[in-house]
Amino acid sequence: MIKTTQLKVGGMTCASCSRAVELALNRVKGVEGASVNLATEKAMIGFDDSVSDAEMFKRAIVDVGYSVVDDEINREEEWEMARKRMLFAWAITIPSMVWMFASMAMGFHWPSPLVMRIGMLILVLPVLAVSGKQTFISAWKSVRHGSANMDMLIVLGTVSAYSTGILQFWLPIGSFTGVAAMIMAFHLTGRYIEKKARGKASQEIRKLLELGAKTAVVDREGIGKEIPLSEVIVGDVMLVKPGARIPTDGVVVDGASAIDESMVTGESMPVARIEGDPVIGATINGSGFLKVRATKVGKETFLSQVIQMVEQAQGSKVPIQLLADRITGWFVPVVIVLAVTALSAHLIFPEIFVKISAWLPWSGSEMSDLTRAIYAMVAVFVIACPCALGLATPTALMVGSGLGAKNGILIRNGEAIQAMKDVRAIVFDKTGTVTQGKPSVTRMQSMDIGDIELMTIAGALESRSEHPLAAAIIDFISEYVEHQLPEVESFASSTGSGVQATVRGINYYAGNAGYMAEKGVDVELVQDDVRQLEKHANTMIYVADSKRLLGYFAVTDHIKDDSWAAIKELKEMGFHTMLLTGDNPISAKAIADAAGIDEVIAQVKPSEKVEAVKGLQLRYGKVAMVGDGINDAPALKQADVGIAMGSGTDIAIESADITLIRSDLSSVVSAVLLSRATFRKIKQNLFWAFFYNLLAIPLAFSGLLHPVVAEIAMAGSSITVVSNANLLRNKNIRLNRNFGS
Repeated sequence: MIKTTQLKVGGMTCASCSRAVELALNRVKGVEGASVNLATEKAMIGFDDSVSDAEMFKRAIVDVGYSVVDDEINREEEWEMARKRMLFAWAITIPSMVWMFASMAMGFHWPSPLVMRIGMLILVLPVLAVSGKQTFISAWKSVRHGSANMDMLIVLGTVSAYSTGILQFWLPIGSFTGVAAMIMAFHLTGRYIEKKARGKASQEIRKLLELGAKTAVVDREGIGKEIPLSEVIVGDVMLVKPGARIPTDGVVVDGASAIDESMVTGESMPVARIEGDPVIGATINGSGFLKVRATKVGKETFLSQVIQMVEQAQGSKVPIQLLADRITGWFVPVVIVLAVTALSAHLIFPEIFVKISAWLPWSGSEMSDLTRAIYAMVAVFVIACPCALGLATPTALMVGSGLGAKNGILIRNGEAIQAMKDVRAIVFDKTGTVTQGKPSVTRMQSMDIGDIELMTIAGALESRSEHPLAAAIIDFISEYVEHQLPEVESFASSTGSGVQATVRGINYYAGNAGYMAEKGVDVELVQDDVRQLEKHANTMIYVADSKRLLGYFAVTDHIKDDSWAAIKELKEMGFHTMLLTGDNPISAKAIADAAGIDEVIAQVKPSEKVEAVKGLQLRYGKVAMVGDGINDAPALKQADVGIAMGSGTDIAIESADITLIRSDLSSVVSAVLLSRATFRKIKQNLFWAFFYNLLAIPLAFSGLLHPVVAEIAMAGSSITVVSNANLLRNKNIRLNRNFGS
């Protein structure tokens, strides 16, 4: 059986690290696919559990120099350790900088060249050996296990710079010993700020994890007893006081209150809940006292499912990221070759590089050829940055998916975000998507039999059906038929068309016009009345026996309050809109006109919806479909982006790429805008990451960048892409729908 597991990976510092872990996991026998996210530091692994297991994955990760750590690792402790390393580095680097710059200002090495040379070597060593210890260990592990990461470049750069102070005893070169300390200090500063920014990017999911109650008060023989949440079982009746969090998903068995469900839907207004209504764990009870029977616990709860879906999205990859991944795989080895080439080029063609750099104060002609060559090599080592490439996509995806979860938009995979930018048409299911999903009978007409008899027959037939229209008919006749409905025999259903059964020895049918035609029943006699009803968005359910039409029910389902405004906004965004339904063309057209939908595809059976979506893809290219996620599952899967309308706790819809917890069409608008905004951030980040490296490496190669400036720029590039992704959080997707650039 194919299963999915997630592991927290320790020791990754750059995109080359995550790439090495990913390749190692994908080489494990039985792994169907592994994806490693640098931003979340997690590996998502799909595998055949009959072939491989978690121990094999842990071994593979360890074998390439990394570790598997507890998922509950304290980020505050990580940040504090990074901060201490940074502060210790600067505590030594600043005095060395003052000494170095003061000597330069005085025009001689104070107090003497020898003392300064030895003093700088001693002073800088703790910066590399103590503050930079983890950087050196990481670089050594990567080399020992046959790969090379960003820390390898920092080590090569700092060691090369530091070594000039030693080589100066025998060779006529300038010393960059102090520069080594500055490079390491700026590197550790950038690493600390980056960790803080990455932590901010993941704060939405941490907030979700913190929302759950820790204990619950359960009814034990009439007495409330507080127990750990882990001990609550399905069926327990929980006592929820005003202002308290509802411990887990359940149904109200006593009491009434208004529930703050903003953590679920992003909607600030409390929602009324009475006896029989479902409630969601971690939402906040208002002013009423409630008794709630637990229906889901542990990993089955709504909150757990939301967290699982967000983590799944954050662990997935956007197709545009594949190019960055391929580049990252070769990045560090190529940079090492470029650095060595820079050293050689400056030694072989010194005149050229002297002319290029003569106008810069820190790389003038007073340098020896060897000094200038080492200077360029060190700059190339520290300027190159695969980190920005590796963080560009996952950080934006992390922020986008977390922001979506906060607002009731659950993105299942990153591919949907990229696919959405190319969608040209959106197709909507009718019932429960555009309409309220609560149809009601507006008219009943009997022929040759009494009204009560017609309702009795129809009630008996529809009592076995699960169709929403059948439920509307049952609700209608329950007001008029007081006696018990007769038993049915030989019941058969044709999905989306009609039902047949034997009642009191007679075979009856109930269904639409097409179903009646299949059974040889003529409905033409009532078509004048039917057409008028259909023009007002009524759907007809005919009732007949094997000989004649006995009557019909007109059923309508009003459109949702926000359907027209949402469709209008989607059309203004450039989408062609369509209604896909099994209803008759006239009634479907009435619904579409009321909602402002461009096109109608009617009388489509559920089994035919997949072919309908394929046809639309041929006409328009990429197509998104919005449906309820149950009857529409195959069509949602066929669409390039499947958007499922959830309802309360019903979010585990495997066929959908995006699940909307609020069942209103304005959520579709928000989902589209969120997808576009997230992908815009991904493109911006990738542009700046590529642009930075394409510009910075040639400048360093030619000797136009001081190594310290190069290190500042390198650290800044990673911080920039993470900070840019965090700007998504400033956009209010629910109220203003204002996603800036």
